[in-house]
Amino acid sequence: MKQVGRELGVRYVLEGSVRKAGGRVRITAQLIDAQNGTHLWADRFDGSLEDVFELQDKVAVSVAGVIEPTLQMAEMRRSAARPTTDLSAYDLYLRALAALFPVTKEGVIEALGLLDQAIAIDRHYAPALSWAAHCHLRLLVEGWTEKPEASRRKASDLARQALRVAENDPTILANAAQVLARFGEDIGAMIGLVDRALALNPSYARGWFVSGLLRVWAGQPGLGIEHVETSLRLSPRERIGSTLFVIGMAYSFKHQFDEAASNPDYARGLAGVAQAVDRA
Repeated sequence: MKQVGRELGVRYVLEGSVRKAGGRVRITAQLIDAQNGTHLWADRFDGSLEDVFELQDKVAVSVAGVIEPTLQMAEMRRSAARPTTDLSAYDLYLRALAALFPVTKEGVIEALGLLDQAIAIDRHYAPALSWAAHCHLRLLVEGWTEKPEASRRKASDLARQALRVAENDPTILANAAQVLARFGEDIGAMIGLVDRALALNPSYARGWFVSGLLRVWAGQPGLGIEHVETSLRLSPRERIGSTLFVIGMAYSFKHQFDEAASNPDYARGLAGVAQAVDRA
């Protein structure tokens, strides 16, 4: 595998095989770090020869959905192992993502500091701009900032900057849509941004999560649940956001309180809605 990586000039290799037995077919796929032989991901897909095209579509969507987050996590680990004196904007960006999830006050502050450094190196680095906007949003909604209006203004400004630099990047579109929708931008227009992100990459799990969240905010809880569940199906291990919280919130909006209370994380969504009503 090391030789294959050298010949192709790549660090990561996706390989697979197809086996047939009677009227059944099995497709296996695995993602490998060609430099050290580490298996990053593997899966198998079974189906009948009669439904081979449906199986082919399933494999394509599943593999595309898992490759991006898996490679990103591998690059995060590789970046974290580098000396801190050798940091490019991309390394700082990867370290920030590693610090950001699961969301804690300390993690968000650390991530924002790293993203600020990346932006100082390259002020047009759109992914860093969009995640910095997200960090300011988290500080505000969690009550972790002493200057809420400044955080609100900074989040909106960073999101708009990111859109101006890279308006056709799915990550930037989804992050900017979430931030700007939270701060009162037209929800239909923001849903349009996420729809564009998913048109560019239909296997983008976080895009489906943000789409689900915005649909719930727009009063479409059923569609919101469907889209969040799509994000979980595409990449159940990717750290994309509080998926179960959003599903619980959607169930509460549908007045299906038994479903909302059936899972502790769903129940948190229900409690979040109740707290918002109390504050109003």
